Amino acid sequence: MRFFESQREARAQTLRLLLLFALMLVFLVLAVNAALALAWRLMIGGAWIGYPRYFFEVNTAVVLLFVLGGWWLESSALRHGGGVALAQRLGARPVRADRFDEQRYANVVQELAIAAGMRPPTAMVLPRDAGLNALATGWDEHDAVVAVTQGALDHLTREELQGMVAHELSHIREGDTRLNMRLAGMVFGLELLYRLGEQLMAPDARGRRHAGALFGLALRAVGWLGWLAGHALQAAVARQREYLADARAVQWTRQRDGLGRVLRKVLGLHRAGTPDASDGLQMPQVQHLLLVSAASSAVGRWFDAHPPLERRIERLYGGKMPPLSLDDGREEPDGRPGGAR
Repeated sequence: MRFFESQREARAQTLRLLLLFALMLVFLVLAVNAALALAWRLMIGGAWIGYPRYFFEVNTAVVLLFVLGGWWLESSALRHGGGVALAQRLGARPVRADRFDEQRYANVVQELAIAAGMRPPTAMVLPRDAGLNALATGWDEHDAVVAVTQGALDHLTREELQGMVAHELSHIREGDTRLNMRLAGMVFGLELLYRLGEQLMAPDARGRRHAGALFGLALRAVGWLGWLAGHALQAAVARQREYLADARAVQWTRQRDGLGRVLRKVLGLHRAGTPDASDGLQMPQVQHLLLVSAASSAVGRWFDAHPPLERRIERLYGGKMPPLSLDDGREEPDGRPGGAR
C-alpha cells in the first residue's frame, strides 16, 4: 500500500466534499426562499401584491438560525463531559492493570502514541461487547479516548491489536472525531428545519389547519431533502477519513497485516451472519466513531460512515483477500500463536 499517496488522495477528496457541503447549504437557503415564495403565491391566490417586507431576509435568517443553532446544540451535547463521558455512556470503562490482555492493550496504545508523535489517549474497554470493534472519541488530543471491545482483546493478536489501535489514533491525530461531531451537528440542524415544517403543518386543537400550513409543507419538503443530502455528504466525508486512517495505520505500524487481518476477520463474521457489535454500538449517532459498522444494503451504503470492508481490504493489500475466522492467528495467554496463520 502506498500510504502517503493514499493519505493525499483521502485529504483532497475530503476537502472537495466539505466544499460541496458548503454549497449544499447555500442551495438550501435558495431552495427555502423559492419554496416559501411559491407558498406565499398560493396562499394569496396568485394575485400580484408583492412579498411582505424583509420576506427573503427573514427566511434566510430562520434557515441559518436553525441550521447553525442546531449545529451548536448537537456539537455541545456531543462534547459535553469529554471523550471519557461519551465512552462511558456507550458502556466503556478504564483498563485494569491486573488483566493481562488489558495491560497488553494499554501498552500498545502507549507505544503507538509515541510512534504517532501524539499525547497518549485514555485507554478504555467495552467489556460487554463480544464483537471485533473499536472507537475513538474526544474533541482533541487532551480529551481523547480509544476503546476496544472485549472481543478484540479475546480474539486479536498483538499485531492485529496494533493495527486496530493505530487506525483509531489516526482519527484523533487528524481531528476526525472533531470534524465528524461538527458535521453531525450540522445534519441535526437540517433536521430541525424539517421539524419546524412539521410544527407549522400540525392542526390546531379542533383539527383545523391554518394558512401557515403551506409554509410548513415547503419547509418540510426542503428540510427533508437538505437532511438527506447532508446525511449523505457527512457519510461520504467519514468514508474518506476511514481510508486516511487505514493508510495512517500502515504508516505507523510499518505493516499492513495487522489492520488487514482485523478487517478480514470482521468480513468473515459478516459473511457467516454472525453479529459483530453490541446494540449500543449500533446507534446511528456513534457509527462514525467506530472501526467498522454493520453490513449495509446497496442503498444504505450511501449513508454508511464506513466504506465496504471488501474495498478497504483491497486498498490495503492491492487486491482481493479471503476472509478469516476468529481463530486464525489467535495467541495463547503466554503470547504464543495458537491458530493457523
